[in-house]
This record gives sequence, structure tokens and C-alpha cells, in this order.
Amino acid sequence: MVSIARVRSQLSLILHLHESPHRTALAFAIGVFIAFSPTYGLHTLSVFFCTWAFRLNFIALMAGSLVNNPWTLVPILGATFWMGFQFLGIPQVAPFQWDDLGFQSVYKQIMPYALPFFVGGGILSVCSAVLCYPAAYLFISQYRARIRRTPTAEGRLPHESS
Repeated sequence: MVSIARVRSQLSLILHLHESPHRTALAFAIGVFIAFSPTYGLHTLSVFFCTWAFRLNFIALMAGSLVNNPWTLVPILGATFWMGFQFLGIPQVAPFQWDDLGFQSVYKQIMPYALPFFVGGGILSVCSAVLCYPAAYLFISQYRARIRRTPTAEGRLPHESS
């Protein structure tokens, strides 16, 4: 079960990474790109690949990719299809017919949705990553600056040594 304490704990891990705010925000933004990408079923593999290929932080990447979760899946899919149909200028597609569920029939009925799905997912992936990077960078930078200004119980600032 997800609790507020667990979310705070994970957020604290991300905010205290020993990386620059740029790299942490970049990893988070790429994770959000993965979350909105139309490659369902490959999101976790994409996170592992980006961690390995670009040497980005796994925790920040995974946190970004978890924007797409069971609670957000339906709105993200709806936005993906809507964006694809709007961008391609496709007015409407015939509704799905449930009376014939053979492979050929299902394939013919799903194909009109494929291009809008991939186009809409690609657009949302890029837009969400571009919007998330500056927001994450600002949040991380301000958080770390505030932590540096907060004295510890001994009266020293955290970055001062004994």
C-alpha cells in the first residue's frame, strides 16, 4: 500500500542524490518521457536501458516513469488517443464491434487506432519531458539550497564540517 510516509521517503532519496540538479532533473524528465511513450510493456526495460546507456540515476528515472501507473493509465491513454486524432485531423473512427472477435476482425478494427496512438504518445512524451525538466530542476535546486541554509541540531549548517 502506498502511504504518504513512503512517498516522502522516496522523494527524499531522489532529492539527496549525489548528482547535480541537472542530471537528476534530466533523469526524471527522461523517465516521464518513458511514462508517456506508447511502448506499453517496455517501460521498465526502457528505464534499465537508459540507466545503462546514459549512466543516469535509476531512482530518478524510475520515479519519472511511474507517472504512468494504474491510477493515471486511463487519462494518459485518453489524452494519447485524443492528441493523435487531433494532430492527424482524423474526425472519428468506427466504434469497436464486439460481435466478431476473430483475429482478422479485431486486427481490422484496431488498425485505425494504431497511428493516432503512436503519434499522440510521441507528442505527449516530448511535451511532458520538456515541461518536467525545468520544473524538476527548479524544485531540486531550491530544495537543496534550502537544506544548505537550515542549521542542524548542533547549530551548524549541513555543509560545514566539525
